Formats: sequence, C-alpha cells, structure tokens
Amino acid sequence: MDKKSLRNNMSTQLKSMDRMTYEQLSYMIGTSLIETDVWKSSSTIGLTVSRFPEVDTWQLIRQGWKQGKKIVVPKCIPSTKEMSFRSISAFTELEDSFFGLFEPIESQTDEVLKSDIDLLVVPGLIYNRKGYRIGFGGGYYDRFLEGFSGQKVSLAFSKQLTEEFPFEEHDLPVDKIITEKEVIECKSNQLMNKDS
Repeated sequence: MDKKSLRNNMSTQLKSMDRMTYEQLSYMIGTSLIETDVWKSSSTIGLTVSRFPEVDTWQLIRQGWKQGKKIVVPKCIPSTKEMSFRSISAFTELEDSFFGLFEPIESQTDEVLKSDIDLLVVPGLIYNRKGYRIGFGGGYYDRFLEGFSGQKVSLAFSKQLTEEFPFEEHDLPVDKIITEKEVIECKSNQLMNKDS
C-alpha cells in the first residue's frame, strides 16, 4: 500500500476510538513518558499541541510546567515548509492557526534554538519498531530533525505500530516509541536488524 492509503486507513481507525478509551490510553502513555529517564533529565522539551485522535499532549505540557521544565511548541512556516519552536508558559499563548493546529503567538513567545531542545516528542500516524514513521504528509518534522542532536521520542497507540511500510534511506528514526503497552527502544531494534 502507498503512504496515502496507509495514512487514510490509520486515520479512520483512530477516529473510531471512543472518548473514554482515548483518554485512558493517552493517560497511560503520558504516565510512561514522564517515568522515563529521558523525560526526567530533560529541561527543555518540544511537544506539538495535540488534536484528537493524536495521543493527548495537553496533560504532558501541564506536567512539564509543574516540574519546572521549559515547554516549547512548533510554529509552522508554510512558505518554506519549515518550523521553529517557541517557549510557552500558558495555554493563552497559543492561537488556532489556519492549519487547525494550536501554535504559539509570536508576539507573546520567544523562539528556542534547535540545539537547546533536550527532548523532542515527534508526532506521526504509523510507526515500525525500528523507529521509522509515516507522518501527516507535510514533511515539517523530517526537515526539522535534520541536524537535531537531542533525544527523539514518539507517543503512539499500540494500533499505530505495524511491521513494515515504505520508508526511505534518508528518513530519520526516533529513539523510543511509547505505547500504552510498552516502551520500545528503537536503537537496539535497528542494531539487531543490521546484524541479522
């Protein structure tokens, strides 16, 4: 199947989730992330502001603030298909952009350098256990991840994991995928697959 069909299929599956299941699984995934060493040791964390049916990140933003972490969220630049991350300290510093995304208000927030982000939570629709992902099709994260040296983690419902799908050599995998059932260390999977 091509990426577009895979995206459409997964999107339909996720949207069929009832609200109680969505909330419970998001809570379990978020709790697992907060308990990881990488979350605990990171002082600046990049997160998208989720929309249903993406794993809920609002709870993680609140938790980060409570723990004194700097939370940075992306602002898309459609003309170049790039994005920058800006620090937010309140949900009122967000606006509903024309993408239907919640993005930081530029006049109220400061840009944070890519090199200052310790942990980046990378969104996507479909993942394999090696850490490769199919995103939403804009390519914004693919561009941002080039030259990013911090930790990369994705949050996914277990139904978003699949064995195989088309990915290119230049695609950059994440280091960990956290589902409601497990924490997958993707680097070790990549090494195992190289040796086998």
